Amino acid sequence: MRSLSGHLLVASPRLPDENFYRTVVLIIHHDEQGAIGVVLNRPANSTIREVWESFSDKSCDSDQPINVGGPVSGPLMAVHTKESCSENEILPGVYFATHRDRLNQIVREPDLPFRIFSNYSGWAAGQLEGELKAGGWMVMPATFDYIFGDAATMWRKAAQEIGEQITTPLLNEVPTPEDPSCN
Repeated sequence: MRSLSGHLLVASPRLPDENFYRTVVLIIHHDEQGAIGVVLNRPANSTIREVWESFSDKSCDSDQPINVGGPVSGPLMAVHTKESCSENEILPGVYFATHRDRLNQIVREPDLPFRIFSNYSGWAAGQLEGELKAGGWMVMPATFDYIFGDAATMWRKAAQEIGEQITTPLLNEVPTPEDPSCN
């Protein structure tokens, strides 16, 4: 089994689960026991400032939206770039955290790229592999630009990039007719 930690799952039109319609999921951890990830392009209607009032005794000025990380209930989570607050490195320079003290530090740095998630996406042992085999997900390496990029255009951009990666080599193998004007 190849670990997909640090990769993006891009929902294909074949994926029947409405929780993941046109989503891009960052896989945080994947091994033989299952996988955990967060949906990168599903902002909620609540801001971090609004949620922070019930989460912490310290105020927060961030008007960034909370992201719906998936259908599984869980603690608030952050994907961020502050190494000192890291609980897990997802890819070089991009980290994951769930501890309250670390989250409080992260949201108070206005120039720090981060996303806060409520809930997460989870797969039991073999479940994600089955969904991949059925064609429910397309996979690509995660990058900083996708993780912290525009949620509104993320799915379309990722799907197009994967499509180009698939078709470009095929188009290079198609022979060009000697005289295309005969068409």
